[in-house]
Amino acid sequence: MHILLTGSTGFIGRSVAAALIRAGHTVHGGVSGRRPAEGALDVPMDFARDTAPAAWLPRLAGIDAVVNAVGVLRDTPARPIDAVHHLAPAALFDACAEAGVQRVVHISALGIEASGTRYARTKRAADAHLLGLAAQGRLRAAILRPSIVFGRGGDSSSLFMNLARLPVALLPGPLFTARVQPVAVHEVAQVVAALLGHAGQTEGIVECAGPEALTLAGLVASLRQQQGRRPARLLRLPDALTQLSARLGDAVPSAPWCTETLQMLGSDNVGNPAVFEQLLGRPGVHYRQLVAAAWQ
Repeated sequence: MHILLTGSTGFIGRSVAAALIRAGHTVHGGVSGRRPAEGALDVPMDFARDTAPAAWLPRLAGIDAVVNAVGVLRDTPARPIDAVHHLAPAALFDACAEAGVQRVVHISALGIEASGTRYARTKRAADAHLLGLAAQGRLRAAILRPSIVFGRGGDSSSLFMNLARLPVALLPGPLFTARVQPVAVHEVAQVVAALLGHAGQTEGIVECAGPEALTLAGLVASLRQQQGRRPARLLRLPDALTQLSARLGDAVPSAPWCTETLQMLGSDNVGNPAVFEQLLGRPGVHYRQLVAAAWQ
């Protein structure tokens, strides 16, 4: 098939593109319209501005399926989170329905149902819009909701690996309580390929989660052990200092740490991996094997 993949140069998008090409598809990679296209199949686009279906219709000519892998952690003037997570994807989904593109795979996030953060609200809005189109029979939609996605090239993965190298680490309190189910990035990509192949009739929400949950502090400790290092001393940052550090992060738009991130870390990011494992054809990589399986 000819597949339009938005976010093709991002952490997850790169792995998805590779998996789709291995499966024999032709990938038309969405790239930022602020820089020149490098490949013949690159498709310039701007999720900050392309918030009307008319902007997407020309890009869907000859396209059989769409995969949306665009996402941001926080709101910035260059990448407003409401546009990037909700308005532009909704316009793309509407254009798919209008153009007759029947299959849409959308990568969302786990743990957004109970969260009041702007990140979660905008993610939920796009999910609901796509599910509404599917309920009307206008297209077939699959929404992937992954927990923490681990792999080389991921910002959060690099952060956790760097923390795991420290003999003493001072971590925010929520990292000792909130649970996650880490998943390898290449397995998320494999499931996207499956949804555009043998599992093409699978619809609805697919929770992408590893076989076992643990806290983020536990993940850091496990990553350290997987590197053959002696156990580290993990200390809890006092709540007042945690709040202060997050507010300081608010003043740095490029920083991943901010009050919104702190709020997101306050809730579990776990799910049922049954459908994910069914699409993989096996259990996912266990968190104890992430370095060997996804960091090489």
